[in-house]
Amino acid sequence: MIELLQAEWPAPAHVRAVVTTRQGGVSRDEFDSLNLADHVDDDAEAVKQNRRLLAHYCQLPNEPFWLQQVHGCEVAQIGKDVRGCAADAVYSDQAGDVCVVLTADCLPLLLTDRDGCEVCAVHAGWRGLAGGVIERALACMQAPAESILAWMGPAIGASAFEVGEEVRQVFVSDAEESGQAFIPGRPGHWLADIYLLAKLRLMRAGVGFIGGGDYCTVTDSKRFYSYRRDGRTGRMASLIWLEESL
Repeated sequence: MIELLQAEWPAPAHVRAVVTTRQGGVSRDEFDSLNLADHVDDDAEAVKQNRRLLAHYCQLPNEPFWLQQVHGCEVAQIGKDVRGCAADAVYSDQAGDVCVVLTADCLPLLLTDRDGCEVCAVHAGWRGLAGGVIERALACMQAPAESILAWMGPAIGASAFEVGEEVRQVFVSDAEESGQAFIPGRPGHWLADIYLLAKLRLMRAGVGFIGGGDYCTVTDSKRFYSYRRDGRTGRMASLIWLEESL
């Protein structure tokens, strides 16, 4: 059976927001078992079957708007852009459009507004965070910042995310407060809290609700894929959509 994580936030009931784990699919070996990425050298038929299982289990209203993620800060808009375009976030204000991003350590961020009129899924690795992918995604939202809800899905935890001094400098030079997200590690290296880095940016933008950030993809090998832990591995999907009104 497919195991899903549900976004825990005060969103209206017609806003559906879920994150897959690695459990419940048909992929084998290092992709065991619900790999949803078609670019990681998994068997193509297994990926197609996993996507069909996901669509059936979640009763998706349409095919998810899969992206070609490039660790950048472009935001695709359903209705204007095409599936498979190079982007790291996807936005919609139409019921039935399924926004999705794939991750295996990077931070998946889901956005909606308190009235449930718009949604956005964001893929935020450290490069995307530094490049402004969160700010670009928020700029697409029509609701005022204080009405926006944000939920952070499973990503690499602070105890497992070792980075070099150059990464820390990128963030600290942009905002000195980002320094609190880095703890000294071995010489010349830091342990970075990607959840806190994202939260600080969301707070700076005035986002009204910020939730999630309670997982570690690296340490929880039973539930999550982790590129840093395993290298060759699958991807989880974070999906958000608006259901049709009855």
